[in-house]
Amino acid sequence: MKTKIALFIGLLLSTTSCFAELKIGFVDMRTVLEKAPQAEKATKRMELEFSPRQKQLLAQEKEITSKEERMARDGAILGDAERSNLEKDILNKKRDFKRSQQELGEDFNVRRNEELGKLQRRIIEASNAIAKEQHFDLLLYDGVIYSSDKVNVTSQVQQKLMSTPE
Repeated sequence: MKTKIALFIGLLLSTTSCFAELKIGFVDMRTVLEKAPQAEKATKRMELEFSPRQKQLLAQEKEITSKEERMARDGAILGDAERSNLEKDILNKKRDFKRSQQELGEDFNVRRNEELGKLQRRIIEASNAIAKEQHFDLLLYDGVIYSSDKVNVTSQVQQKLMSTPE
């Protein structure tokens, strides 16, 4: 894909007599994603959404640690049946903890991707609006090797995102 874009730009630039007024710009998507107010709001929403489950994981981890400490401290004086039950309980709780941890990670990644997709769509909308308002012939993002400041419209996209409500 990047090769096709480079080839296309090369063709456009090689025919400068036909396209003397060609206006090209680019958007640094990484910079926009890092600084967009919508990204900060999404992060806060996700923290609120996932903090109860993270607290639950911490409680599970503390319980496991407590039982392991009990085993280390009292293992020699516990009866065989009681020690065996405690070992099984620790193993079961570790297994549950790992499963809960994995589920939380998967759910978090799904939500992060949803939020990222929404933000990327908003960035593309803002970029399209700027391209139309300022009469760009070609606006690029991702895969730019070099660009001069006069074709960089990243700050304008950021301003557009700040001025549009969610």
